Amino acid sequence: MRKVGGRTRGTKLERERATERKGEILVLGNDVQQDVKRAIEKALRKVAEEKAAAREEAAEWKRKYELERARNSELIMKGLSSDSLHNSKCEWLTKSRDQTERQNSDNDQTERCCGKHGICTHQFLRDESPESDCKVGSNKVTRKASFKLAWGCNGDRNGQHRHDIVSFDKGDITTAERSSKQIALKWESQPQTVVLLTKPNSVTVRIKCAEMVRWLKDIKRLDVIVEPRVRKELLEDSAFFDFVQTWEHDDELSDLHKKVDLVVTLGGDGTVLWASSLFNGPVPPLVSFSLGSLGFMTPFQIEDYKNSLDSILKGPISITLRHRLQCHVIRESAKTDPETEGPILVLNEVTIDRGISSFLTNLECYCDDSFVTSVQGDGLILSTTSGSTAYSLAAGGSMVHPQVPGILFTPICPHSLSFRPLILPECVTVRVQVPYNSRGSAWASFDGKDRRQLGAGDALICSMAQWPVPTACQVDSTHDFLHSIHEGLHWNLRKSQSFDGPRDS
Repeated sequence: MRKVGGRTRGTKLERERATERKGEILVLGNDVQQDVKRAIEKALRKVAEEKAAAREEAAEWKRKYELERARNSELIMKGLSSDSLHNSKCEWLTKSRDQTERQNSDNDQTERCCGKHGICTHQFLRDESPESDCKVGSNKVTRKASFKLAWGCNGDRNGQHRHDIVSFDKGDITTAERSSKQIALKWESQPQTVVLLTKPNSVTVRIKCAEMVRWLKDIKRLDVIVEPRVRKELLEDSAFFDFVQTWEHDDELSDLHKKVDLVVTLGGDGTVLWASSLFNGPVPPLVSFSLGSLGFMTPFQIEDYKNSLDSILKGPISITLRHRLQCHVIRESAKTDPETEGPILVLNEVTIDRGISSFLTNLECYCDDSFVTSVQGDGLILSTTSGSTAYSLAAGGSMVHPQVPGILFTPICPHSLSFRPLILPECVTVRVQVPYNSRGSAWASFDGKDRRQLGAGDALICSMAQWPVPTACQVDSTHDFLHSIHEGLHWNLRKSQSFDGPRDS
């Protein structure tokens, strides 16, 4: 009986202890639930705060962007006449039959607008049979509505007027003409002034420069302008070159395009980039002679410069319009008016990288206020199609014909296997911003120079510039491009398969 009583007492004690443990577990469970609830509430508050901060940041950037556009409009008003402003306006045309007469007047206005620029292309793709009737039923007669599809000119941003208007025949949309025609330049008056730009620190270039300057003056009777460095070198060789002109201050470069009929470069692609940087506005036709390494933009050989220049000065010549990017740096410290740096024009590319920082670059990219992606890697390249065979190609971007208007969006060593390069249309505006939570700053370089630091909140805005670089072609744009990638890159060079071997029976 004692054992039984002991067991009874032991069982009661075990039950009491079990009850106490259950109570402790319930209390602990309640505490855990409270902690989880508090954590969820904290996370929700954080998300709400981040959304509010993002909306405030978006509103702030929208305000800065509008201020920048207003500022650019004021600069355009100061620099252009009312006629030029009129030239930059292109209107979308409606397809209503009742507004046909107004459409025709708008068409005439658009043609006059584009015709003055001399570098714009416009194609008209109309309804081939506007008067054709289509019978529906026995009594009701309707006419197919005529229409015109026009690409957005976006003249206020880049000044490049491109119309791709299509027509329809029996309900099928067809393209009448494309804007990829070869462009020819014909002189209306004889060129009088040539500016000669050379690669520095090259004995061969220095000798060829003196020879070409003498020939241009004695044989072609042209005025020659060179850089101050080159004039000094020429005078060291001979006092004969005292007729050569130059500029004394960089401020004089802003009016250089008003004095120069033709630009001649002696060097490689770097010399062409340097020539482009001297003109922040219109660029005269440029003839580049190859005295560099690869020479994607230097189709002419220096050994035959006399015949080449003779042909170019007589005209007509085929040219390639090499588009440039216009870049602005907007600092986060801007409060009222945006503290912008620019515009900076680049012919090849603008690169945003991490510099000497050991952290990944963190960049937020927007395209016309639409979020594109966050770049986490070594950096990002925004390239023109002319620069598609430069840094962008080395980073995995595609090679693109230089007359294809577009902006190449190429990441540099992205930390993502699915991050592939993009090609954006020419009409967009790209904004690359360093987020506020970035671990380090980024660095931007423009055609490989003029390096600038971008801190948290700073942004780089890029769009297509309105002034391209017209480069002379040896044959035509397509031939020169294909020749450059064949000779410079040995593109798809492979030993041919032997003919003696197994064959299909």
